[in-house]
Amino acid sequence: MDLTLATRDVDGTTIVAVGGEIDVYTAPKLRDKITELVAAGVYDLVIDMEAVEFLDSTGLGVLVGGLKKVRAHDGSLQLVCTQDRLLKIFRITGLAKVFVIHDSADAALAGS
Repeated sequence: MDLTLATRDVDGTTIVAVGGEIDVYTAPKLRDKITELVAAGVYDLVIDMEAVEFLDSTGLGVLVGGLKKVRAHDGSLQLVCTQDRLLKIFRITGLAKVFVIHDSADAALAGS
């Protein structure tokens, strides 16, 4: 399974809609996209993971790395995720306390 990435800008926040599997093979594509956005001066990101079917430790590492990149510029990286199997990964690893996880992109944009 491949990884799809689609970005859109909403009032100064960039939403990256991710689809497919984030694993050791596809995670570099997401890391490159985040790096490219930060290099372009985009520091407020919402990673929409609603269409993600699989996430492994490499994918988690990319998300943590992305968070560090935007925080270096006083930015934010928030997640949109409602899938129990993915949320469980964030809870087990303790990353549910590190990331702000919303149930929709609209909620993330509203900051709720």
